[in-house]
Amino acid sequence: MTVQGIQGAPERKFHQPEAGLVVSDGVRVEGYASLFGKADQGGDIVQKGAYAASLKRLMAVGRRVRMLWQHDPGQPIGIWDEVREDATGLYVKGRILPEVEKGREAAALLAAGAIDGLSIGYRTLRAERDSKGRRLLSELELWEVSLVTFPMLPEARIAAKDDEPAGIWRDLAQVFDAARQDLARG
Repeated sequence: MTVQGIQGAPERKFHQPEAGLVVSDGVRVEGYASLFGKADQGGDIVQKGAYAASLKRLMAVGRRVRMLWQHDPGQPIGIWDEVREDATGLYVKGRILPEVEKGREAAALLAAGAIDGLSIGYRTLRAERDSKGRRLLSELELWEVSLVTFPMLPEARIAAKDDEPAGIWRDLAQVFDAARQDLARG
């Protein structure tokens, strides 16, 4: 079954990027907003190339994918400087604007580890169902990428990074702890 050109409200996919959302300079963020080939909790799987046409159309008219807080169109919190597909998924890199109240709040929550997800807002243009009933999303019109509390792919990891020495030591301690656990498992 193929679904094409469905009209209506944008769909949203919450996601914790495997590669991690990296926060640096207090307001710079980067990570993966979507991973190709992974089924989310709703049973949807984004296919490689699903964003290509949408990103090309946006670029042609000089528009950007919006950075929102929790998918609220009334709460833009920054700018995505780079949005692109690669072999892994939809990579985003941008700046949270500290001049915006919600931007300051989002940056503080990310740095503290209180939020840890990215989510895409989009409209499905082409999709089909696989033998398990999951939607294979092959063309999406990307509207926005939000910083969110609850991501759709819970098994993915996200990490907030800072440039403070305590953050470096904390990260190093986590690496050593993981290695110790691996050695204990044999």
